[in-house]
Amino acid sequence: MSTTTVAPLTATDAENLVHAARRAADAAGVPVSITVLDAGGHLLAFRRDERAVLISGETSTAKARTALQLNAPTADLVDLVKPDGPFHSLPTALDTPLLFIGGGVPIHRDGRLVGALGLGGGAPEQDDAFARTALQAL
Repeated sequence: MSTTTVAPLTATDAENLVHAARRAADAAGVPVSITVLDAGGHLLAFRRDERAVLISGETSTAKARTALQLNAPTADLVDLVKPDGPFHSLPTALDTPLLFIGGGVPIHRDGRLVGALGLGGGAPEQDDAFARTALQAL
């Protein structure tokens, strides 16, 4: 059995992700909130543009949590929670809310899940694009 050690997501990694996401959102003129969670779901970084709608802080965190818990981009999960989808009841089944709209992405290192990034404030397609762009900073 192989016991390959994978470096955890660091505070420096989280800050790099926040800066990269902010650059992508600023280039599009979209004020956003950005959340970075480690593999245990603990907050590593958070940034809300002062012009972003207040709820974007909650949505960015819920998107990051959803991407982490399901190890998948939230944009890829939207159909699963529709009334005829296999995860239809999942958004309301847990004490901690999950959010199934674009903007959350898992973060992998050497094929292992090490955290998640969530953005809120733009349209779901924009938040998803900003998050995927920011992943390239790692």
